[in-house]
Amino acid sequence: MRTVLRRLRPELPAYPVITVGGTNGKGSCVAMLDAILRAAGYQVGAYTSPHLLRYNERIQINGAAADDAAIVQAFARIDAARGDISLTYFEFGTLAALELFHQAGVNVAVLEVGLGGRLDAVNVVDADAALVVSIGIDHTDWLGMDRDSIGYEKAGIYRPERPAICADPDPPRRLIEHARAIGARLIQANCAYDYSRTGDAWRWRSDPVRFNDLPLPALRGEHQIGNAAAVLATLHSVRDRLPVTAEAIHAGLTQVRLPGRFQIIPGPVEWILDVAHNPSAAAVLAAQLRARPCCGRTCAIVGLLADKDAQGVIEALADVVDEWRPVSLTGSRGRTGAELAALLRSAGIQAVAAHDDIANACQAAANAARADDRIVVLGSFHTVAPALVAQPWLTAYPLLQSRET
Repeated sequence: MRTVLRRLRPELPAYPVITVGGTNGKGSCVAMLDAILRAAGYQVGAYTSPHLLRYNERIQINGAAADDAAIVQAFARIDAARGDISLTYFEFGTLAALELFHQAGVNVAVLEVGLGGRLDAVNVVDADAALVVSIGIDHTDWLGMDRDSIGYEKAGIYRPERPAICADPDPPRRLIEHARAIGARLIQANCAYDYSRTGDAWRWRSDPVRFNDLPLPALRGEHQIGNAAAVLATLHSVRDRLPVTAEAIHAGLTQVRLPGRFQIIPGPVEWILDVAHNPSAAAVLAAQLRARPCCGRTCAIVGLLADKDAQGVIEALADVVDEWRPVSLTGSRGRTGAELAALLRSAGIQAVAAHDDIANACQAAANAARADDRIVVLGSFHTVAPALVAQPWLTAYPLLQSRET
């Protein structure tokens, strides 16, 4: 990566770089950073993964996805520059994003880590500030079996003498040790900064700076306040290079959007789309569902990749779901709906109907739904994306009637 990047651009990026890693919450934090920085008047390049519907979503410049021609041209330049060096799919994409950010003359780039941190492609760039949002158990084949090992991998995005923000309220020992060992400026939640909610507003403090009466983030969920607090800590750490006003913070928090994260599609039958794919994310989703009770039944359409902790996801959601429709995900990492159904039944859950196709599962759930029911689609980008394409909430509901009838 470094060799190919030097061939493409021998000079270091002229713009500041903010790198965001973590088990969960990366996408939300990137979206809030992007929204606040753009509200402050900066030209922002944002690189995220994976995408929902189109690859172009991964490379955003000033809120707009890069077009096909620009991406293809960047790929061609990378292919010429790499010579006999082999690059992965994600490495090609990361280099393309950096190429397009350079061409666009962005003022700042926000890069989302794909997997881990230490060996991730985005770590080829030295971050001016690096945020680790959370540390949970996921991708254990690559990152290790415990939070200490995973935390060390994620701390690999930290740099000496530069801000190293950790929003996890219980940071693993090895993450802290690594940050201190390299001389990073460790900024911990509930230590270097704190926050609290007061009704429909919240406050943030890092002495001597305070923000009171902040609007709740447009992204739903109590956990998004913690994500927003980490974003403010990150921006505060680079305020000399990227100053933002209170007005920009207000605008960014209220205008931020992120499909597939507790995305609500209202109607007589409410649909909720969430890419939660590990036990910690599923626990957050369960808390959100409890905080938003429905009068009818909750149906979960769930598809999970084979390397995910399906048992942990099921346990986290068991008490908020009335019926399950497990679906098959294709590809080498896919898991069948029948396999998920067997796990559900072994957990004592009997209201289970397996499907091989997500669109069919969505339509079957719509056909069975009554007024005031809700349908939750979860488990993966590979589950939510086909539901967005199918848009089953636009079809008629044969059983759409009040519960009394």
